[in-house]
Amino acid sequence: MDTGIDIHTLIGEATAYDKKQMLEIKRPKSWLKSVSAFANGEGGILIFGISNDDEIVGLADAESDAERISEEIKTKLDPVPVVNLEYKEIDGKKLILLHVYPGQETPYYYIGDKQRLAFMRIGNESVTADRIQLKALVLKGSGRTYDSLPSNYRFEDMAFTKLRSVHYKRLQRSFNDSEFVSWGIVDENGNLTNAGALLADESPVRQSRIFCTRWNGLDMTSGLGEAIDDVELEGCVIGQLQDAVSFVRNNSHKKWWKENDYREELPDYPERAVTEARVCQNQDSLTIGFFLGTDYTENIDFLYSFSVKSV
Repeated sequence: MDTGIDIHTLIGEATAYDKKQMLEIKRPKSWLKSVSAFANGEGGILIFGISNDDEIVGLADAESDAERISEEIKTKLDPVPVVNLEYKEIDGKKLILLHVYPGQETPYYYIGDKQRLAFMRIGNESVTADRIQLKALVLKGSGRTYDSLPSNYRFEDMAFTKLRSVHYKRLQRSFNDSEFVSWGIVDENGNLTNAGALLADESPVRQSRIFCTRWNGLDMTSGLGEAIDDVELEGCVIGQLQDAVSFVRNNSHKKWWKENDYREELPDYPERAVTEARVCQNQDSLTIGFFLGTDYTENIDFLYSFSVKSV
């Protein structure tokens, strides 16, 4: 008899989750690290009583396990994140769903085994936050971000023609000088913020780069080891993004069909999907999170990878 279940019927709209067949009492770090990672990120759900292959095994004493979960969170996480415990019963088997909500007082540390560690969610794993990630969490917890911190560059020494041009193209109005402050590009002392330094036409942030590669094959491990085209982009992040989109466009197939009074184009990758590529912080680099693979088209025979080096 199939005792598996569609995991999405349990987690609903949540995108981050972990599964535990049982509550590991002697190894609380094995699941508390996920609680830390969820609280430090966008939240998530931890399901107790389900195997890795989604088989419902249930918990022998769900009520006792729930009490132990609450106690471990209160004594081994600092600060204590906002969580909610929910019971589920499927085919007579009891599960516990531990809902962890995004925290406002990051970083949330696991304290135990003579350790004090903050965890981050990378893909479907909870990993120890490195120095740069920890710094970002501290800023987040204090209501600040890296972008908002002042840089060593002065506003009057920089030009922002690309920003003004894109702003006018999108909103059909000029970018007023007062908006440099309201947008967080310049601080009250006339210094560029880190965001402002990245947006300047001749950005002085040399560590900000995009590396674009078109690979020969569906993945980089095909054994061919051949890059058909590649480019390194630097300077203003607006220009970098525009040039990265052009790189994808120039290296993509494009289909089209003709209607009565217009032609509809069907590129391999919609431009909006490329420009909305998710930026995920990973150690000392930011990775524009797309692997443009084969999910969206039938005839793609190459793969792209993009990364942005950050400060």
